Amino acid sequence: MYSKRRSSSSSDALERVVRLASGSAVVIFSSSSCCMCHAVKRLFCELGVSPMVYELDQDPNGKGMERALSKLLGNSPAVPVVFIGGELIGSMDRVMASHINGTLVPLLKEAGALWL
Repeated sequence: MYSKRRSSSSSDALERVVRLASGSAVVIFSSSSCCMCHAVKRLFCELGVSPMVYELDQDPNGKGMERALSKLLGNSPAVPVVFIGGELIGSMDRVMASHINGTLVPLLKEAGALWL
């Protein structure tokens, strides 16, 4: 019985992540005390993007969502995690690599997060 309940709550957390991730052009799952989360939020703000940010440490269901995000990322740290246009971009390293190689801004434009 316990494993069935745990599996159900795990799928509920994943469903919630997917629903929230598709709710805005840019979605960041974050933790309010994480320095990498702060850096990725600053990057988007400096690019002129207003991301929807979900602080998992302030959400009653945050731990479950954090586990679901970690599984999506292949068991790497769960925050920060960025979705653009409902698509998983990844954590800080993937976002910075996209920014450096010039693919981040076109993604943001395509998702409707940037108009320039």
